[in-house]
Amino acid sequence: MDYKQCWDLQRSLFDALLESKAKSRVGLVSDGGEVRVDGDEAVGTVLIVEHPAVYTLGKNGKESNLLLGEEYLRSIGADFYRIDRGGDVTFHGEGQIVGYPILDIERLGIGLRDYIDALEQSIIDTVAHYGIEAGRVAGASGVWLGSAEERNLRKICAIGVRASRFITMHGFALNVTTDLRYFNHINPCGFTDRGVTSMERELGSAPDMEEVKKLVINNLSKNLNVKIYKN
Repeated sequence: MDYKQCWDLQRSLFDALLESKAKSRVGLVSDGGEVRVDGDEAVGTVLIVEHPAVYTLGKNGKESNLLLGEEYLRSIGADFYRIDRGGDVTFHGEGQIVGYPILDIERLGIGLRDYIDALEQSIIDTVAHYGIEAGRVAGASGVWLGSAEERNLRKICAIGVRASRFITMHGFALNVTTDLRYFNHINPCGFTDRGVTSMERELGSAPDMEEVKKLVINNLSKNLNVKIYKN
């Protein structure tokens, strides 16, 4: 799905959930994966997509971490957007599972830090299914392989979110079979001393994309303690 089209959809769902909360209405029904707790009460939507090649820069990111000009990026078929999430610059492209949970986490009984932990844990659990040992790194969001001590840290999943009145948008990007050469044009997430990787690179072969997507959804359901219904 085109990034701008998906961003517009995110914002429409985000604004609708904010308005619903302000008016104390219960639930949100919309296209996408509807998320429910407490029986049949909907608390948001999760979008799971793949994007054509695109670079995005978070609101506090440094443009110096984009190593090539926008004109050149477009010449190689990649779009570029400055957006309203946290974090720095990252890349989205085919072979990458991008998840956008638009949720009222107050209804889930958790704060923003616990929410981000749940996203990270869902990816850690997903890649563990394939024997990939991943974890967290102090002071850096996302899911990582390797260790700082061995100087072989590499990110397999980027995370950047926005929240207002406990309503979330943006989310995570898991490299499954992503063409990692696109990351050569940026300092991913602002780091110059750490690499990126994909499930395909770590495994030596490409996992089934649909299977990985199902695992991601199941692990999000588990770690957020919700039911996700595919529409």
